[in-house]
Amino acid sequence: MFEELTNRFETIFKKLRGQGKLSEENISEAMRDVKRALLEADVNYKVVKKFSADVQAKAMGSEVLNSITPGQQFVKIVFDELTALMGTAAKTLRLHTNRLNIVVMAGLQGSGKTTACSKLALHYRKQGHRPMLIACDTHRAAAIDQLETLGKSLGVPVFLDRSAKALDICIKGLEQARRDGISLAIIDTAGRLHIDTEMMAELKNICKEAKPDEIFFVADAMTGQDAVNVAAEFYKEISFTGIVLTKMDGDARGGAALSILNVTGVPIHFIGVGERPDAFELFYPDRMASRILGMGDIVSLVERAQETVDIEKSKKLERKIRRSIFSLQDFLDQLQQIKKMGPLSDLLAMIPGVGSQIKDMDVDNKALARIEAIINSMTKEEREKPVIIDGARRRRISLGSGTSVQDVNKLLKQFDSIKQMMKRMNKMVPRRGQAAALKNIFS
Repeated sequence: MFEELTNRFETIFKKLRGQGKLSEENISEAMRDVKRALLEADVNYKVVKKFSADVQAKAMGSEVLNSITPGQQFVKIVFDELTALMGTAAKTLRLHTNRLNIVVMAGLQGSGKTTACSKLALHYRKQGHRPMLIACDTHRAAAIDQLETLGKSLGVPVFLDRSAKALDICIKGLEQARRDGISLAIIDTAGRLHIDTEMMAELKNICKEAKPDEIFFVADAMTGQDAVNVAAEFYKEISFTGIVLTKMDGDARGGAALSILNVTGVPIHFIGVGERPDAFELFYPDRMASRILGMGDIVSLVERAQETVDIEKSKKLERKIRRSIFSLQDFLDQLQQIKKMGPLSDLLAMIPGVGSQIKDMDVDNKALARIEAIINSMTKEEREKPVIIDGARRRRISLGSGTSVQDVNKLLKQFDSIKQMMKRMNKMVPRRGQAAALKNIFS
């Protein structure tokens, strides 16, 4: 999402690092470039003005100008100010354990609000809560059906009544949630094309009746500055307590994420980073600032790995590696775990120092699917003993996987290289006591 902004910052910092000493002149020049980069990223003008003034004031301080590494000091100042701009620390919901927690979701039509409801439910179910979705969007024809389908796919109960009004559905749904011992009720309200007086009154009545613990405004990051303006209008009407930014995996310029807190005074709680039900994350300002400045985000990468890695499979794999019997089936199992973590380009960008190296590379996110298809077209014996795969078998595998013989040859060659590397590492690991390090590489 922030690719263009990241590239601009990297260029600015590279130029500064080339300076032996920072001066008022080169700092002012850098700040002009920073302003231009932020404005082109669709960041609110007032926010850009204040941000630039704060950075410049700190960068002009004697501790920076006299620093041994002034360029790095400047980067640190920009990082700190970016983090502060987006909220300093992550905001989490503290759910009560002795009563029903209620969250109302509001926003414009098309912002991904209904999908965000289901993602929020899944997020808290993983933490041991019992969520229920309440379908109060009676205006969009397919809204109730969509929420019902999403609920079924995730195993989350959905309360709905196609013949009732939104407020009545809200009242009955909360009554049902209390009877069923639900710990979190998530109310999906009607999206609107603009600030509609009648529909806003309906939303206010729902909030008044439900007395929610949180009201989340769901904003589409792809709409840029418009998302900020609409959020400000909504806040005047319902004083929401948190923001969910959706479609953060798209090609938006990032202005909403950098502006919305300062314009509304309300923090971003969650971000949607993909279409999958689990592509939903807490918003960490410091991690986002790190990504924007091209520093990666190793903490989020580790957390994704912890959520998706099968510990038992990893232990079994370690034992196989020690005995040098790693097979194509094991290779496939590891690839499938990597796929669960998200697009390959996103994962690489989270590794510090790698993001800037891959920006000009064509990272093929479909490569894993192609490898998976090739291995799935092999017999069990071929996966365990790839040495038996002759010319005829390669042609059969290529036809079965919809790939070329060259693709099959390439995979087998890569796999052989991996096995050779493992043998070399296997000799080193026992001597240096680093078995855990090898395990981490493949998990």
